Parts: sequence; structure tokens; C-alpha cells
Amino acid sequence: MPKIRVLIVDDSASVRQTMAAILEEDPAIEVMGTAADPFSAAKRIQEEVPDVITLDVEMPRMDGITFLRKLMQQCPVPVVMCSSLTENGSETLLQAMEAGAVDVILKPRIGVADHLAEHHLQIRDVVKAAARARVRGRPGKPVPRMEAPAKKLTADAVLPPPSGKPMSRTTEMVVCMGASTGGTEALREVLETLPANSPGIVIVQHMPEHFTRAFAQRLNGLCEVDVKEAADGDPVLRGHVLIAPGGKHTMLERQGARYHVSVRDGPLVSRHRPSVDVLFRSAARAAGSNAVGIIMTGMGDDGARGLLEMRQAGARTFAQDEASSVVFGMPKEAIAREAADKVIPLSHIARELLAATAR
Repeated sequence: MPKIRVLIVDDSASVRQTMAAILEEDPAIEVMGTAADPFSAAKRIQEEVPDVITLDVEMPRMDGITFLRKLMQQCPVPVVMCSSLTENGSETLLQAMEAGAVDVILKPRIGVADHLAEHHLQIRDVVKAAARARVRGRPGKPVPRMEAPAKKLTADAVLPPPSGKPMSRTTEMVVCMGASTGGTEALREVLETLPANSPGIVIVQHMPEHFTRAFAQRLNGLCEVDVKEAADGDPVLRGHVLIAPGGKHTMLERQGARYHVSVRDGPLVSRHRPSVDVLFRSAARAAGSNAVGIIMTGMGDDGARGLLEMRQAGARTFAQDEASSVVFGMPKEAIAREAADKVIPLSHIARELLAATAR
């Protein structure tokens, strides 16, 4: 299968060199070129259109978001925004997602060996997922099998499986949702249509640390429901949405008829932290038939096992359909495992969510 050809656009020569080395550690990826600014990138694209572009935000002569908007109008290509900006620049990167970027990564940084290995793995996975993304009618590129680390951990690494004992129905209902590539805009579309008295919702969206807080704040300004980044011990309340913080696992826990979240450190599960599998398993354990599970657009299989565990525990479960998914990976894996009661388009998710939680 042809390699994924990537163009790296960054004004820092050291970042370009480091990114190229990280990406080419994966035999499925080839760096076709680098560019120091958008004008050089445009010339390179005229010669050959890449499968994926990694694009810096702050550059001389033209900023990354302006270039992104021009690119989406003239030559739609999957773009991954790459920035050293943290909390202060997160709002800018979310604007880039709305402008057409499919994902965001942090620039390579110095740290302990295990952290470096995890970060580099996540950079490569995001680029490979972007290659599969459908951008404004542009079909995604078939992607070779993802590289396998020494051991791919399951949710067993964080919490034990559900007991299998049926849980009685209560008046409390909770919704758990999971998404990855393409999920930021998909989640916005769903949450914007929910009324203020919607059931409590907990969401895992694969994003780096710092960006989840800005993502939650942005959604909070657009939606009738209250949206915030989850903190350890936060209650799951009607009319409220909790977004799992980047770099932490978020789990549902129950005390009587009430739910709250536990936010913890832990290893990568299904190659992610936060992991949808971890959230879904915790929902199967804590809520059983009082829960609804929804898996949405994204590459890989994170959430597929957990959604099946939710269904086996009596929860209603849904998977986003292929036509409305930017990347039909996570939903496809869940469907293949018969984890979803129903496969639905993005435009129907809010309606089905409300119907499933109505008492």
C-alpha cells in the first residue's frame, strides 16, 4: 500500500527536522517535504498534493489559520494543526478546527523517555487518522495497519471488567459519548441541539491536555446545556456536560442514585489517554441499564470493547454511521463487535439520545 505522504509546514528548522524524524519512524509514513512558511508550502503543493499537512499556527508572512482557510477553498487537504501553544492559544486552535483542520497535536517536546514515546506515538497516529479523513468531499486515503507498540493495553489496566450482574433501573440516566478525529465539530453539532434539561453527559474526545478546557469553554458559549472540562469528583447533573481532560482518564462512579466522575492518571489504553474504553467500561460497571453509550467518528478501535460491555450491561448503545463520519474507524469496530443497538447519522444522534433517556 502506498505510504502516507506528509508536508510539514513550520517556521522552525529544528521543529521541521524533529517532526520529520518522528513521522518517518513509522514505515507507513513518508515526509514528502517541509516548508518554512505558507508561501513555500503553496509552491510545494502546486508540484505535488500531499496526503496530510502538519501546519504551525504562528508563522511569518502569513499565519497558519489564514493559510488553512485559503487551502480549504482552493485545494482541500487533511490538515493537522501543530503548535507549542498551550492554554492561551487553545482558542485559536479550536478556530482552526472550525476552519477545516481535522485534528491538533502539540509540537515535540523534551521529557522522560516514556512520555516521549507516548507523545511520538500519538503524533503518528493523528497523522495516520488524518490521512483517512474525508475533507469536504475529498475521499480519505486507505491507511496501512497502525504500528503496534510492545503491548496495547485494554481498560483492564485501569479498572476491572463489569461484574455481569444486572442493575435495577433508577430515575437517574446518564449518557457517555466517545469521539476522536472529526469529533470536535460532530460533538458541537449534537450538543448545540440539546435542550437545557437534557440528561447528564460525560464525553471523551481525544485531544491533548490544555485544549479540552478551551473546547469545553467554546461549547459552553454555544449550547443551552452547561459544558465544562471535568474535574475529579464533579457530579453528573441534568443539563450539564463534562468533557474528559486531555492526558487523564475519566470514569463514571455512582453513589446511591447519583453519579460523579473520577479523573485519574494511568497508562495509555487503546493507545489513548483519556480512553473511550475506560469511560464506557466505568459506565457499564456504575450505571448498567441506566446509561446510554454513543460512539462517534474517529480512527482505531477505542471504545468498541467498552460499548459492547455497556450493551451487555443493559445500556442503550448507538454508533455513528459511515456517511456522516469524518473517519469511520471507531464506529466501524463497534458495529463489527455488535456493540451498537442502532447505527445512526450524526443529524439523528441528539434525537435518539433524548428518546433513549426519556422516562
